[in-house]
Amino acid sequence: MIDHISVGVSDLDRAAKFYEATLAALGLTRLVTRPRTVGFGKAYPEFWINLREGMPPVAPESGVHICLRAKTTVEVDAFHAAALSAGGASDGAPGIRPHDRVRYYAAFVLDPDGNRIEAVTFPAE
Repeated sequence: MIDHISVGVSDLDRAAKFYEATLAALGLTRLVTRPRTVGFGKAYPEFWINLREGMPPVAPESGVHICLRAKTTVEVDAFHAAALSAGGASDGAPGIRPHDRVRYYAAFVLDPDGNRIEAVTFPAE
């Protein structure tokens, strides 16, 4: 249903370094680099960061987050660890999230601009 997504960043170089490290844990690499945008993906750019000079940090109460699919819990753990090592902040450590309809394993991070990014997988047990 969704072809690609993008987030605004205030410092393209800083964000590109953060996302290169963080998204690598999910098998995404930098595929496109332009003066004001960078695209990451597997076969084509599915996740874009776009320079928005003067952008204030994303408000924590915005409620917006982007969720990316991981193959395994190991990938979710690696995503979280890479994000923290690359200058992000934890917004929910890796773990099982039981809900009424589905049981899933996820981690949430904030990029240096406050964008909330999640990695999720659905383990059998």
